Amino acid sequence: MFRFGEPACLYLLIILPLIAIFYLYSNFRRRKRIRKYGDPGMLSQLMPMVSPYRMHLKFWLQFTAIALIIFVLARPQFGSKMETVKRSGIETVIALDISNSMLAEDVVPNRLEKSKRLVSKLMDSFTNDKVGMIVFAGQAFTQLPITSDYISAKMFLDAIDPTLIASQGTDIGGALNLAMKSFTPKEEVGRAIIIITDGENHEGGAEEAARAAAEKGMQVFVLGVGSPEGSPIPSGTRANDFRKDKDGNVIVTRLNEQMCQSIAQAGKGMYIRVDNSNSAQRLLQSEIDKLAKADVETTIFTEFDEQFMVIAWMALIVLVLDILVLERKNPLFKNLRLFDKKE
Repeated sequence: MFRFGEPACLYLLIILPLIAIFYLYSNFRRRKRIRKYGDPGMLSQLMPMVSPYRMHLKFWLQFTAIALIIFVLARPQFGSKMETVKRSGIETVIALDISNSMLAEDVVPNRLEKSKRLVSKLMDSFTNDKVGMIVFAGQAFTQLPITSDYISAKMFLDAIDPTLIASQGTDIGGALNLAMKSFTPKEEVGRAIIIITDGENHEGGAEEAARAAAEKGMQVFVLGVGSPEGSPIPSGTRANDFRKDKDGNVIVTRLNEQMCQSIAQAGKGMYIRVDNSNSAQRLLQSEIDKLAKADVETTIFTEFDEQFMVIAWMALIVLVLDILVLERKNPLFKNLRLFDKKE
């Protein structure tokens, strides 16, 4: 596969036909002026050292060099390769609650968007670490397998919204069980499971799952998003309209801090409250940094190797030839017929 890293530079190629037209027009004017003085054939005998063929050759060498330089600026890229590199880092699986209650606006702009921004900032701090993502509501599924590709991770993060899971609820236990299966088999590497939720666990089994994760050497961090006082859930149809229960009462969702703390304690991790500040992200980052880092071999697919050096060498060779070719005939090589039909 072939492409250019800076394709906009190819617009410079438009100057090439302009240069060629200008050169041909200049030659036409020059020949026209020469005819005013006499027959060009006879005049050429009066100027034995002048070589029109050398002049044309030098122009086309310069023309070719300009074209090659434009291609160098456009950064031609070709091919692909697989690289295995060693990196020292940890593995983190983030499980994000996407139930409808995460649309409550007791944190700005709402619980889910605040959580996504926190995760994005956390990824910005990663260097050689691996990250995976799980989303859950009434059930849990893997949004992104564990990877070192943070660009793809952010793309998957942006696509997260409550419509990804039809069944409502908050199955924290299911998310923890799935997270435990998401890590690589690599031993002696720090592993963290980050649960981001409002703590309204409707399915049960969360503490047991967190305890099982801790026994396997995985620390469970729980980020509680929202406020204990609670907030109504926007219906999403129109402003100031909120979800109601079957009796017509507005549903108020509250952060269950007690549940979040119990899960974090069972998972030998930490509970962190997420509010409108950035303190949660900083505290979580400091705890993540304490985990043991280990060398992990990672296979990276690298596309489009830079190929401009080949064209740059070609341009250099053409420019050297242009310098070596003189416009006038060299008397030292008067018997040489390389650049002239007649010497």
